[in-house]
Amino acid sequence: MKLLFTGLLLSLFTAAASAAIQTRVVEYKQGDTVLEGVMTWNDAVKGRRPSVLVIHQWMGLTDYEMKRSEMLAQLGYNVFALDIYGKGVRPKNPQEAGAEAGKFKGDRNLLRARALAGLDVLRSDVNTDARHVAVIGYCFGGTAAIELARAGADVAGVVTFHGGLDSPAPLDGANIRAKMLICHGAEDPFVAPKDMAAFLTELRVNKVDYQFVAYSGAVHSFTQWTADGSMAGAKYNAAADRRSWEQMKAFFAEIFR
Repeated sequence: MKLLFTGLLLSLFTAAASAAIQTRVVEYKQGDTVLEGVMTWNDAVKGRRPSVLVIHQWMGLTDYEMKRSEMLAQLGYNVFALDIYGKGVRPKNPQEAGAEAGKFKGDRNLLRARALAGLDVLRSDVNTDARHVAVIGYCFGGTAAIELARAGADVAGVVTFHGGLDSPAPLDGANIRAKMLICHGAEDPFVAPKDMAAFLTELRVNKVDYQFVAYSGAVHSFTQWTADGSMAGAKYNAAADRRSWEQMKAFFAEIFR
């Protein structure tokens, strides 16, 4: 009976903890384009709190970003997973994703505008401490997070996980106000050495406060649980995933002091 009672208490505690994580779909606009993101928060945490903007990978806003948002909310952050592509625009395969992502990689001003629109939603939320906001991005979203920093966004920090690293407009590095954590797969075939060198030079020349971490044996998409290697050069790496998440947490502890 004691074991049964203990099990019941554990079940009730688990249900209560789960119920504390809340989500809300948010429809907003950038220009004439309707976008749809998701706000996630822990209602057991009271008042304004440090907040995180999550920018999706090339498949658009998916369950992956929702799970990462939940993980961040469990840490006590207010989280908004934005939408770059537009309401209802969700690629069904890599071909569609490549075409959609390509539109924005080819128009960095539009990419910045979409990212800034999402940041505005997060900053205006009742749970957000606007003095303590960070941005994280995965793959394509990592590129978008860097462009948000280059746009001069007033955020405390930017984290990229296996993001695209290049320097199409090196002078824009002078606009970066945020500290940066770049989590990179040491064997990522999608980032050319010359592009990475140009990117790091941009940061150094403009005296950006950055940390660059390369994970041995990791390729592209090393944090994405569903990346099974069927796409050459993109595969989940549990060690790199765990290490980069812990380094992100340490980075947040530093910038949110």
